[in-house]
Amino acid sequence: MAQTKIGVLISGGGTNLQILIDNIKKGYINGSIKLIISNKEDAFGLERAKKADIEAIYINPTLYKNAVDYDRKLIEEFKKRDIELIVLAGYLKILSREFVVEYRDRIINIHPSLIPSFCGKSFYGKRVHKAVLDYGCKITGATVHFVDENTDTGPVILQEPVKVYDDDTVESLQKRVLEAEHKILSKAVKLFCEGKLKIEGRHVKIIEE
Repeated sequence: MAQTKIGVLISGGGTNLQILIDNIKKGYINGSIKLIISNKEDAFGLERAKKADIEAIYINPTLYKNAVDYDRKLIEEFKKRDIELIVLAGYLKILSREFVVEYRDRIINIHPSLIPSFCGKSFYGKRVHKAVLDYGCKITGATVHFVDENTDTGPVILQEPVKVYDDDTVESLQKRVLEAEHKILSKAVKLFCEGKLKIEGRHVKIIEE
């Protein structure tokens, strides 16, 4: 089976990106990252890409008059490389409808909660974990989902629960949830590359051989 050509969008440190790089190198994921794009010039994920000898570019959003024009540039770059799957690995910009339509059912995002709890436009990064702790939740977790036109509302692919302890801080909880993110993001990308994900309405079925 030919390797799936993957494009990755990042905004920061890129630990989820690193996990993908490592698992592709190990042969766990039958894919190849052809391009990494960051909307932040100082994103450490760009350094990770350089070390792995993967093409990576910074595209400055301020050079474009609106989000749609910016996303058209992203589409242009991904199309040049025949990208088949887009992975959002800590990408903090909201994708335009045009981008989502172009890559319908081929965009995967990771979110640090059990969707539909603690998700949407105001929930990202440490804000999610603070909200979980403030609410007094006993269980949180991570979700991998396909991206649709709204924020964190696409069909769920995989979820992993994480227990919340009484003495948890935002940082300690974030660390454990991140471990769950690494696990299920890699698995979801693996399943996509193997053609084992089937979307039926809001449901994503895993095709067992």
